[in-house]
Amino acid sequence: MAEKYNASNIAIEQILNFIKSEEIAIPEIQRPFVWKPKQVRDLIDSLYTGYPTGYLIISQSPNMKLKDGTLSEGKKIMIDGQQRVTALMTSIMGMEVINSDFEKKRIKISFNPLAVDEDEVFKVQDNAILKDKKWITDIADVFKSDFKRGSFVAKYCEFNPDMDSDKLHDILDALIGIKNRQIGVITLDKELTIDEVTEIFIRINSQGAKLNQSDFAMSKIAANVKYGGNELRKAIDYFSHLAVQPDWYNEMSKDKEFMESKFAPKIKWLKDDREEIFDPNYGDILRVAFMHKFNRGKMKDLVSLLGGRDFETRDYKEEIAEASFGKLTDGVMDFMNEFSFTNFILAIKSAGFITSRLTNSQMTLDFAYTLYLILNSSNQIDKTQIKHYVSKWYVLSTLTSRYITSPESVMDLDIRRIAEKGFIEYFKEIEEANLSDTFWQVGLVQDLETSAINSPFFNVFLAAQVHGSDNSLLMNGTKVRDLITIMGDIHHIFPKGYLQKNGITDKLKYNQIANYTYLDTQTNISIGDKAPNDYFKTVFDQCDSKEMKFGNISEPSLLKENLSINCIPENIVTMDATHYEDFLLERRKLMAKKIKDYYFSL
Repeated sequence: MAEKYNASNIAIEQILNFIKSEEIAIPEIQRPFVWKPKQVRDLIDSLYTGYPTGYLIISQSPNMKLKDGTLSEGKKIMIDGQQRVTALMTSIMGMEVINSDFEKKRIKISFNPLAVDEDEVFKVQDNAILKDKKWITDIADVFKSDFKRGSFVAKYCEFNPDMDSDKLHDILDALIGIKNRQIGVITLDKELTIDEVTEIFIRINSQGAKLNQSDFAMSKIAANVKYGGNELRKAIDYFSHLAVQPDWYNEMSKDKEFMESKFAPKIKWLKDDREEIFDPNYGDILRVAFMHKFNRGKMKDLVSLLGGRDFETRDYKEEIAEASFGKLTDGVMDFMNEFSFTNFILAIKSAGFITSRLTNSQMTLDFAYTLYLILNSSNQIDKTQIKHYVSKWYVLSTLTSRYITSPESVMDLDIRRIAEKGFIEYFKEIEEANLSDTFWQVGLVQDLETSAINSPFFNVFLAAQVHGSDNSLLMNGTKVRDLITIMGDIHHIFPKGYLQKNGITDKLKYNQIANYTYLDTQTNISIGDKAPNDYFKTVFDQCDSKEMKFGNISEPSLLKENLSINCIPENIVTMDATHYEDFLLERRKLMAKKIKDYYFSL
């Protein structure tokens, strides 16, 4: 079997020269330089003392056929070891790095020649060190080609009479010798598939870090200056950053080069956006842009296309790479469009998903936005119906956990079928296949038998209540919507303490979602651990006495309506702990029916 990679030891100076000459690219992906200054100090100390510092992993793109028929050498991209190499570049070469706040800064490491036999030879530069003549305040000065060693030694020994000049020369030799330290480099075979590269990375990486196709795609994008990949990378990063932190716009504005790009005006609107339902990371942006523009669902195909892969001839062509970068750029621009993004969010919110707490699958959101962009860019359906169908697809996908297992394969299938059959026909097929009477009457009832508070089925039930503008339990005028977003409590209809006192101590049982409802805080406190046949009888009685004890409902018709919209069986007034299992089953059936009615009302 052929070797999948080769391993070698290369001097640090040579590696840094490879990077300076761009023979090896270090792409700036989603996380910029995230090491703390102390980690940089520890790396330098390890190199100085001769301790191992792990491997660097380099992926080499296959050779690509240029337009003139010649072959270009595949680009080498560092896919693991970026933080270590960036630490060397800032501490030894004196280069600025982009930190986690997207600011350009240097990390300066100081060295104390008088402490070579002590624990702390290196420290991160601070004000105290700058005033202390014992320290070489920035080791990058020593590594400069124009470093005047003779005059430096004389001056240092003048300020530090305890230091012998010959000894200082030896110490400087050891310090400068860091650049000659060997570091392990694993270069992956350029013919490896994306899956093989991922597998090798995980096996070699001692920390078992997760490397995915989005990371590879971002590496390909960031390393490609020819087709504007470095600028595209920034746009993707900046959008995902602004989506979470709109106030960061002022910091982004300091990047003058980016502010003059075509992307800057497209994301400016995010500085005033406070919506948190869909805060996409770089993987989400890539996935949606790719699926929308390429009609494919597997991210490894994007990696191949950005490298110029011709899927028919199985070789690599420059025109394919160029076209792929162009299409991806268009897809990213479509993703960032304020009108499209905000209207998609409106579609999700109009279905009742008014907070990110109710949206528990990013993949499901990704495909729903992809569907929005596909329908919006075609004439398959009337534009006024797009939000209607997108919200229905989102609910259907959530209820059936469509994109939970093997999501990319399912997305790829959906994209292709929509392109082949048209959305309406395919949507009807999916509805008929997945939402039969058996699903509503049996399958969903069983799915609701869970204690997972973030269950997608419970989230859809809550969305149904929001969509129906339902009043919360025992309250007239206080909406479930308000309790979810502002100050409500999840209440056990059969109180937890009451069930425990009556022998039901398994939390998987008393925390069943069919035993949950949103309730305002004061009512929840008032009910305490009372049995349901106790406090519900009081509620029914107050409709006669008009003396409010629980909630604010005093009309029998309003009370019956309130129980109905909250899926509480009317015979709750007679139920105690012995009826708990019957109650759960009955409420699950009522919840399933409510979800069904809600779905078909969208």
